[in-house]
Amino acid sequence: MIPALRSGDKIAIIATARKITIPEIEVAIQTFERWGLEVITGQTIGASYNQFAGDDALRLQDLQQALDDASIKAIICARGGYGTTRIIDQVDFTGFRKHPKWIVGFSDVTALLAHVQNLGLESIHAIMPVLFPKAGTADSIETLRRALFGEELHYEVAPHPFNRTGTATGPLVGGNLSMLYTLTGTHSDVDTTGKILFLEDLDEYLYHVDRMLVHLDRNGKLANLAGLLIGDMSDMRDNAVPFGKTAYEIVLEHTGKYNYPVGYGFPTGHEPLNLALICGREAQLEVGEQGAKLQYC
Repeated sequence: MIPALRSGDKIAIIATARKITIPEIEVAIQTFERWGLEVITGQTIGASYNQFAGDDALRLQDLQQALDDASIKAIICARGGYGTTRIIDQVDFTGFRKHPKWIVGFSDVTALLAHVQNLGLESIHAIMPVLFPKAGTADSIETLRRALFGEELHYEVAPHPFNRTGTATGPLVGGNLSMLYTLTGTHSDVDTTGKILFLEDLDEYLYHVDRMLVHLDRNGKLANLAGLLIGDMSDMRDNAVPFGKTAYEIVLEHTGKYNYPVGYGFPTGHEPLNLALICGREAQLEVGEQGAKLQYC
């Protein structure tokens, strides 16, 4: 169990993927400070190497230092984009395993969250600093605070016509569909057997969504789940010749042959309401006529 944060704790904001500047995260810094936290920013904040927050060496160094510094109690990834998988295999997690701390992010940072889960530790899939100023994010920010400070998280979501009812218990795993697809066969690959899997994605062609789900299913990632939560599939794209199904209909097709409970429309992903989820923690999912409920055991 990773220790909950307390007032006075030190946290680090770093960038493992796309570049970002201090002004873009100023609202987040001020928010964390109001929570009583001491905020330090890594060398990657403000660094630039093409589209990245510094070259691979700098991003690796920044992450490694934050992992190894026992005085830092949480690592907040400033934004996603692309780049975390370029450095993940060079990271030494020895110090982190001795002094575990929260790692927070989503989207491209799914790679890091998944890798941490494979070490038997928890991580937080949640809103990142670049998105704090966006309209409608107050509830997302509050759930992140609750997750970091060890307060109870219990979510209820409205019913969806595609839902499959039932109850499931198991560790919660998942994140960005494109990243989970990319991680298959690597050291960061997530074992989904007996787990409650959650998925979200952004800006993908519908046939890409189909291809990724086919791939995950062929690799046994969908067959033996305890349960499934489908989050936001935002800004999906299509070809001139339509694929013929929405993202949710594609998920329904590839999971319809299984019997575990499935809840659609869970607010996680690239929308303002992006509820914090503790990856790797035992959870219970109930999907019924009144909607879906998720709580930690």
